[in-house]
Amino acid sequence: MSETGGEGWGQSGNPTSVFAYEGHQGPEEGGMKNEGEMRKGEEGQGREEDEDYDSPPERQIVVGICSMMKKSKSKPMTQIMERLCKFEYITVVIFPEEVILNEPVDKWPLCDCLVSFHSKGTNERFPLDKAVEYANLRNPLLINDLNMQYYIQDRREVYRILQEEGIDLPRYAVLTRDPDRPEECNLVEGEDHVEVNGEVFPKPFVEKPVCAEDHNVYIYYPTSAGGGSQRLFRKIGSRSSVYSPESCVRKTGSYIYEEFMPTDGTDVKVYTVGPDYAHAEARKSPALDGKVERDSEGKEIRYPVMLSAMEKLVARKVCLAFKQTVCGFDLLRANGHSFVCDVNGFSFVKNSMKYYDDCAKVLGNMVMRELAPQFHIPWSIPMEAEDIPIVPTTSGTMMELRCVIAIIRHGDRTPKQKMKMEVRHTLFFELFEKYGGYKSGKLKLKKPKQLQEVLDIARLLLAELGQHTDCEIEEKKGKLEQLKTVLEMYGHFSGINRKVQLTYLPNGQPKASSEEEEGPKEGPSLLLVLKWGGELTPAGRVQAEELGRAFRCMYPGGQGDYAGFPGCGLLRLHSTYRHDLKIYASDEGRVQMTAAAFAKGLLALEGELTPILVQMVKSANMNGMLDSDSESLTDCQQRVKARLHEIMQKDQDFTEDDYQKLAPTGSPSLVNSMKIIGNPVRTCDQVYALIQRLTSQIRKRLEDPKSADLQLYHSETLELMLQRWSKLERDFRNKSGRYDISKIPDIYDCVKYDTQHNSTLGLEDTLELFRLSRALADIVIPQEYGINKPEKMDIAQAYCLPLMKKIQLDLQRTHEDEAVNKLHPLYSRGVMSPGRHVRTRLYFTSESHVHSLLSIFRYGGLLDEVKDQQWKQAMDYLSAVSELNYMTQIVIMLYEDNNKDPGSEERFHVELHFSPGVKSCEDEENVPLGFGFRPASAENQEKQTNQGSLEDLSQDEPDRALPLSELVSIRRSPMIRNRKTGSMEVLSETTSGSSSKGASYRLFPSCSRQSPEIKPTGLGSLCSGLFSASVLGVSSSAPNLRDYVRTHHRKPPLSPGLPFGDELFSMPAVKRFSVSFARHPTNGFEGCSMVPSIYPLETLHNSLSLKQVDEFLNAVCEDSSDAHAKTMKALSVLFDTSSQGYGQAHTYPPPKALSSSETPVRPPTHPLCLNSGPPSTVSSAGPSSPTSVNPSNPAIHFSFSE
Repeated sequence: MSETGGEGWGQSGNPTSVFAYEGHQGPEEGGMKNEGEMRKGEEGQGREEDEDYDSPPERQIVVGICSMMKKSKSKPMTQIMERLCKFEYITVVIFPEEVILNEPVDKWPLCDCLVSFHSKGTNERFPLDKAVEYANLRNPLLINDLNMQYYIQDRREVYRILQEEGIDLPRYAVLTRDPDRPEECNLVEGEDHVEVNGEVFPKPFVEKPVCAEDHNVYIYYPTSAGGGSQRLFRKIGSRSSVYSPESCVRKTGSYIYEEFMPTDGTDVKVYTVGPDYAHAEARKSPALDGKVERDSEGKEIRYPVMLSAMEKLVARKVCLAFKQTVCGFDLLRANGHSFVCDVNGFSFVKNSMKYYDDCAKVLGNMVMRELAPQFHIPWSIPMEAEDIPIVPTTSGTMMELRCVIAIIRHGDRTPKQKMKMEVRHTLFFELFEKYGGYKSGKLKLKKPKQLQEVLDIARLLLAELGQHTDCEIEEKKGKLEQLKTVLEMYGHFSGINRKVQLTYLPNGQPKASSEEEEGPKEGPSLLLVLKWGGELTPAGRVQAEELGRAFRCMYPGGQGDYAGFPGCGLLRLHSTYRHDLKIYASDEGRVQMTAAAFAKGLLALEGELTPILVQMVKSANMNGMLDSDSESLTDCQQRVKARLHEIMQKDQDFTEDDYQKLAPTGSPSLVNSMKIIGNPVRTCDQVYALIQRLTSQIRKRLEDPKSADLQLYHSETLELMLQRWSKLERDFRNKSGRYDISKIPDIYDCVKYDTQHNSTLGLEDTLELFRLSRALADIVIPQEYGINKPEKMDIAQAYCLPLMKKIQLDLQRTHEDEAVNKLHPLYSRGVMSPGRHVRTRLYFTSESHVHSLLSIFRYGGLLDEVKDQQWKQAMDYLSAVSELNYMTQIVIMLYEDNNKDPGSEERFHVELHFSPGVKSCEDEENVPLGFGFRPASAENQEKQTNQGSLEDLSQDEPDRALPLSELVSIRRSPMIRNRKTGSMEVLSETTSGSSSKGASYRLFPSCSRQSPEIKPTGLGSLCSGLFSASVLGVSSSAPNLRDYVRTHHRKPPLSPGLPFGDELFSMPAVKRFSVSFARHPTNGFEGCSMVPSIYPLETLHNSLSLKQVDEFLNAVCEDSSDAHAKTMKALSVLFDTSSQGYGQAHTYPPPKALSSSETPVRPPTHPLCLNSGPPSTVSSAGPSSPTSVNPSNPAIHFSFSE
């Protein structure tokens, strides 16, 4: 009995695969021949083929496919086998599933070459034992070794083999729970770590079942990031993982515990076909938000990426070590290295015609070389390129966006609070000793377990106090109660919320502040400082996420379904791995959560912030890049603060001399605040009286039974609010009647918070307190960073030197390094410009760094105000800005003009943008206005051409950069209402071709004169009908956008006669924050009623060359040490103090350099910013000229993964 599943192979060239059934010995006409016929000599080889035109070749090599039917009939297998059949001497035979499962192996079809692999069928598993038995019986050529497939099913064996081969893998330990071998199960679980057989794994760590078939892999997060775990599983619909609040590891089963690798949310899957061929694809990590991105056919979206030389070597090693010709494995790219974390065995790429061609060619050649050596088939690895445009076309002033760098302040937070108390109880000393406090004399307690111990001690002492009226403890009762109350807040601990610091005082605490009633006691004590508050509020999260979404609009537009929608260009760039994104944050909880929320909005992610924080946000406390722990700068600031206090303590109106002393730079915002204040002491008296009135109002509310359970914003109670204000009342004025000026920022902080979030209480005089404390804060806060220019520069450089060097490095390295997931141009169908690569570096930090960096740009000599009109206007605008509020942004954008000579200064073009962040309560009227985002310069205006409609743009060149003069050109026009999309304004015009001439900029409300240097330019119909990114939904991911677009006919409803508002709001808002999106012409965006909008970006300068910026950063970094020493000398003369030890204030020890011999020297023909050396060795200082490297520059080195 013989039967075939299709026609045999004829010489017409139609490929075929043959089903072989029980007892099958090959069809009469083509297909598979029996073993005797196969292995005949070469007698018939020289025969003329035209003797029997219709008959097949005499001998065929039979390739047998022995696997479960689901795999044998899969699309990739069918595609590859069809191509394999095109080899003249190869026939493919598929073993039917029922034969494999039910028949003995001697009844299985014969073959010369066997493709067989283990997998799970719908109901049954593949019988690997039988396949091994068949291979031993028939001895065919094995494409994938069968015995090694037993090892691949056990993750312990996989890791052992990888380790033996010297392949990098994450640090791991195996926990075997075997009743016969209890000594191997040694697990100790801590609050934020596990210890497995003596090996400690701090969270985040990964827990994998030892059985490779079990896909329930868990990732456990540290409490500082929010705790809980991400549970991964085999894809179900559009989900591949889910977040769980459970933080404890599993107690049954055997597991591998391994270090978590920070991969920026991307996994790389590698597919080998033999040791010399590897194809790689990247996909969104299933642990990021658990949502599987699928295309219109329901397939998971993956994009081919390029492998580095090192990774190709790893692929070769994996292929040979596991003896699997066709083999898939997972790579994690983290910290500049690639680690193998899983080997899957037999695996094909899905949906890549190029891969199918390559795979069939490699396999066919391999089979022919082994089984028909007489043909002398040469090795040939497919390398030919497809004809795909790699560089986007440019014309006119078209430039390509290469790099975006943003420094962003964190979002809205609760007021920062602090309480100090001296403690002497033995329990506190025992705690201090337990956590090693005596080593340094200081101890920080942040972990929940530690805070719980402090709380237990406080409860115990209070309980003792309740029973005995011991005078020694009685003094601290109020403080102990406050300690207990603060630690009991929220009902749970999180390291982000609170921390306790203990400092050893050998002789007790000297009396220092109004808080201490009695004189110092004898003997040693501990100073306990409790810090709480200062955490990101829900409003702060919304601000960060909205800003992330709005930030997308700065990138060139999308393609196809994405065309014309603001922000989709970035999503497409990112999802196709042409976007090299790294996000850094200082180690404060509010800053890290802001960064995570921003990333969620920027990349349209879903779900909890914890997984995003752990995977996308790097904590950059290296060299103090974003943290301000540097002790050396406090002395300079102390001197500045002392002068500030002295001026602010005068009980008289500010004199002309005071104006000179306090505002030597003549900044309008400072001068205005000084005018509002008049007499600083009288103003402080008023502020003090207002605080007293406020606390008495809150006390009255507390006595009112109706208010007993009143819940304020973010779980605060009236009691906590009273404690917050009473403490400020106590601390602001000391017993002698002098005011502590350093408390002014705290008072402003608190009143700003309550005016915004607790206005429903209806407390009287809060707005007056807000107005006065704001005027005081507008003087104190910026001037704490230096009063005159030299001091401002000195303090700024102390804070910002590492960050500036890092920015310089970011601008220089526009040519990508190998650590990046780069789209592979040969395989990227449907991507118009696979060569485009945009680097984005986001730095989230606190107020100090933002003030300092802005000071450097303002006072560091980047441009001459006298010669450059645009810079002068930018400086006027900046000096009119009074506050750098939450979400303040400084943005640097680098463009490349591919038409210019690579060595030319005009090749690279830099723009500087700024936004003062969130709006305050009374800002509407007094806000200084800049010149909008990316205004066109006069020469660009003449080159402008009409871009045509949206549809033209989407069909013509969807993925290209917009011309500089037109990308988004903003101006404020009295005639046509503007609308901002996030931090961008989009001009709406009622008729398609209406002229934009006659519109005007205004810098201040009084000034409507148009600047001669800057001319407005309109977008014409290009942007008519663009809707705000928020209409697409708060967390819509790319496929959802596509669905949205499809259901709305790819263009938003447009009606030429409609005013823009109707046009926008005729579309459904997807989530609640999209509702009142910028109703007012000057709004950035409105979230919900509790979330103030953010000012749009204003362009400070849009025609800098990279050379200018690079030389400026070089000069500032080099001057840092000299200038610091000079300033200190000058100050020491002024105050007659010693200036010892300041020269070294800003030298940072460079981390271990990779190789001293590899300093990159640039040839003269190279553009300034491109580095010819390997990217891993670039020092961030950068040479001062194209041909030389400056040896004197104290470079700070960053590893290339940064």
